[in-house]
Amino acid sequence: MSLSERLNEDMKTAMRNQDKFRLSVIRMLRAAVKNAEIDSKHALDDQEVEAILAKELKQRQDSLLEFEKAGRQDLVDNVKAEIEIISGYLPEPFSEEEIAELVEQAIRETGAASKADMGKVMAVLMPKVKGRADGKLVNRIVQQRLS
Repeated sequence: MSLSERLNEDMKTAMRNQDKFRLSVIRMLRAAVKNAEIDSKHALDDQEVEAILAKELKQRQDSLLEFEKAGRQDLVDNVKAEIEIISGYLPEPFSEEEIAELVEQAIRETGAASKADMGKVMAVLMPKVKGRADGKLVNRIVQQRLS
């Protein structure tokens, strides 16, 4: 079952169960996917849908930080619940150890020796970790390994 089909089935289940919150989150995700399909003028594959869901998740995580700074616990709880639902559709993120291992492989592949070679390492690494690791974390680990 594709990710889009899974979203549709989960939406139907949420309707049957009268789970209004889950239903609204899934509808929001489906709307984001539909908008991307309209923009690209073709049906999206699972990787493209994952990228959209990852973008939506990132937006929620950024909002969560802002709401926590502002002391808005009601919004914090709401956004955490949304993050939990969205995360259920995405692959498990890499741990720091897994990222470090991938960084070491990329450094060996490219023969990088200094921070000047960071672009080469990132070019090899980012397609491997896309959607499963935060770019800032990957960047930090690469900098540590090359310094």
